[in-house]
Amino acid sequence: MTAELTVLEKAALLSGKNVWETRSVPRAGIRSLFLSDGPHGVRKQLGSSDHLGLHASQEATCFPTAATVANSWDPGLAEEIGRALGAEAAEQGVDVLLGPGLNIKRSPLGGRSFEYFSEDPLLSGRLAAGYVRGIQSHGVAACPKHFAANSQELRRMVNDSVVDERTLREIYLTGFEIVVQESAPRAIMSAYNLVNGTYANENAPLLQEILRDEWGFTGAVVTDWGGSNDIVEGVRAGSTLEMPAAGLDSARQLVAAVEAGRLSEADLDARVAELRTLVAESRAPGTAAAVDQDAHHDLARRAAARSAVLLKNEGSRLPLAEGTRVAVVGDFAQTPRYQGAGSSAVNPTRLDSVLDVLGRAGGSGLGRSHGLSMTAYAQGFRRGSAPDAALVAEAVAAAREADVVLLFLGLDEIAESEGLDRSHLRLPAAQTELLAAVAAANPEVVVVLSAGGVVEMPWLASCRALVHGYLAGQAGAGALLDVLTGAVDPSGRLAETVPLALSDTPTARTFPGTERTAEYREGLYVGYRYYTTADVPVAFPFGFGLSYTSFEHSDLVVAEDGVQVTVRNTGDRDGADVVQVYVRRTSAGVHRPDRELKGFARVEVPAGGSVTVTVPLDARAFRHYDVGSGSWQVEQGEYEVLVGANVDDTPLSGTLVVRGTMPAGTADPALPSYQTGDVQSVGDAEFAALLGRPAPQAAWTGELGPNDALGRMESARSPLARLAYKVLAWQLRRSEKKGTPDLNTLFLLNMPFRAIGKMTNGMVSTEMVDGIVRIVNGHLLTGAAATVRGFVRNLRANRRTARALRDAG
Repeated sequence: MTAELTVLEKAALLSGKNVWETRSVPRAGIRSLFLSDGPHGVRKQLGSSDHLGLHASQEATCFPTAATVANSWDPGLAEEIGRALGAEAAEQGVDVLLGPGLNIKRSPLGGRSFEYFSEDPLLSGRLAAGYVRGIQSHGVAACPKHFAANSQELRRMVNDSVVDERTLREIYLTGFEIVVQESAPRAIMSAYNLVNGTYANENAPLLQEILRDEWGFTGAVVTDWGGSNDIVEGVRAGSTLEMPAAGLDSARQLVAAVEAGRLSEADLDARVAELRTLVAESRAPGTAAAVDQDAHHDLARRAAARSAVLLKNEGSRLPLAEGTRVAVVGDFAQTPRYQGAGSSAVNPTRLDSVLDVLGRAGGSGLGRSHGLSMTAYAQGFRRGSAPDAALVAEAVAAAREADVVLLFLGLDEIAESEGLDRSHLRLPAAQTELLAAVAAANPEVVVVLSAGGVVEMPWLASCRALVHGYLAGQAGAGALLDVLTGAVDPSGRLAETVPLALSDTPTARTFPGTERTAEYREGLYVGYRYYTTADVPVAFPFGFGLSYTSFEHSDLVVAEDGVQVTVRNTGDRDGADVVQVYVRRTSAGVHRPDRELKGFARVEVPAGGSVTVTVPLDARAFRHYDVGSGSWQVEQGEYEVLVGANVDDTPLSGTLVVRGTMPAGTADPALPSYQTGDVQSVGDAEFAALLGRPAPQAAWTGELGPNDALGRMESARSPLARLAYKVLAWQLRRSEKKGTPDLNTLFLLNMPFRAIGKMTNGMVSTEMVDGIVRIVNGHLLTGAAATVRGFVRNLRANRRTARALRDAG
């Protein structure tokens, strides 16, 4: 199939034409593909060189983020959203939609967690598979990301995730395994980071042995933007497409490697064949149907309502009765925070605010909607600013004149962004002080949160009710009012644990990794796996969520292939319940968490009615990864199947004696912390025992190299480099004061020097990068001379290569 292509043509196909498009060879029937960001909405940039969303993108429906939809526990809803995303991508001429994101939320501080589903791989994988099936139903390739162990934003392009093989398999790869096997994505995006010393994009065990050979993936592997390190090693390991355009230097490197015998032409052919398949299976240009934007807006509203989580409802304060006089307080009611910052930012087709939906009239600011009477609106606080006494006084006055205060709080834009991890879990002081003052004036306070993740809640006693809407998309305002008034029964269940404090989290002392490595010392004990095993109290457990009705589970029947349970709605309203099935091993064996989610089912139950639910248990329900044999095994022994409403509320249980595939193992005396789950302070020797090798050197040493982040210029030998760092740091501080993340500066500080050659469309070659690094290390004259020589040689070589490609065509 590749015989009609020259080696140079094959090599050129494996790197982008520009920021968003692949190269074409028309005579061979290979057209250019358009790739676009799209975890929760299509972000087709109008600027050809813009990959961070710094300029406008084409309008598209902004659906709730993955962190939000995860709370629905509804793969069917995920697939419906995926179909809408696929339809909009097809209409806009997008061939590959970059998403969904399904990295595990290792820590609630992860700055990009709003793009990811959960701390649990089963829930993440099932929901992501729904998105992929929906997107690909329109002939658009989905590209789940970021493969793999991509858990922090700090130095994300050079950070080495040091993780033991069992934890990697059971926690960080299982979601990808599920999405590959249940939805057959046509592409996968590799991660920026290294995994155990090798860049994910050139990691043959990941890309070839596990992804292709073991899981049966047949699609294309695409680098994250600028994530290609060594294109020759990437192609050898199984990486198909380097994005964005790295120019023709990459093509020349591949040709030279083939000619020198360092790269097999068969590897080159395999990658080209994957790209050709991606092209062949894509929808023909201009064949997409028109999109009904109103219907998609309605879907976004329904998804947000179904995903909102009612966390507190003291005295059944909610739903609000018709005619309730409400004071609306909080800046988020007027200017919603509906999505995160970064490459996922969508230019919405419209944007609802709470004030708009409530029907604010003219200059009075009063209105009626949803059966409520809005008596006043008060801003209450300014984002990114200190408490304002005048705004607080206005809010207090408004609170005194209302039956109920609807207080809209949340995280500022600067708190959550691609390129920046969170530093704490607190709400801004301006908001918590406002809550205290308003509650003192009128205790009937309902707090509505807008945030991409969890927050500490020492203020919880100051409100009667609490709804966490996460980042609810363009139609989130109407959805939240639907929930507050009971037009929709709240049925969201937390897809992550809400800790009492950051200090309680398993990675409190290790996240983010600030040196060369991020050491996953907590092992398997991520999220609820840690809290339930180490018996650490939490604010709200994984899977928790209240309803305006009540449910009762009974008549449990347990078998190795599934459980059957009856769900009865014991209230007077229709509602939806999520049956959650956890498995724990009760007999002796290798260390493992106290319980793990192994199945779930969302079920609609009419008031007073009952439904019998069957939740399958597949081969993953009892398995663990046995490092000794390098394979999945099931220990023979006794297992308990727990069924209930959340991880801490499992009143039904049944016992199974499982024959297994191997005898029960024994506890390793070298791993005492992992037997108890007390993993906050794992020592060097114990972590080395878990890894099966000493942990690599973490500290930065020696001169800077091509794979060091630009942020390390702070300590560079060259005064010019130190000055460049100071300018970037000043720009970042200025953006923080404005309350808006500077994405370009964040990207630059976190990216390695070699990415300069990968992000400039051929203007900078690998030779020039080496010269730049010499300058940074204080060798100004020799570095400058090498950079100039490299520039001249690269310019001439690009002309020769471009001519050779034209002649071949």
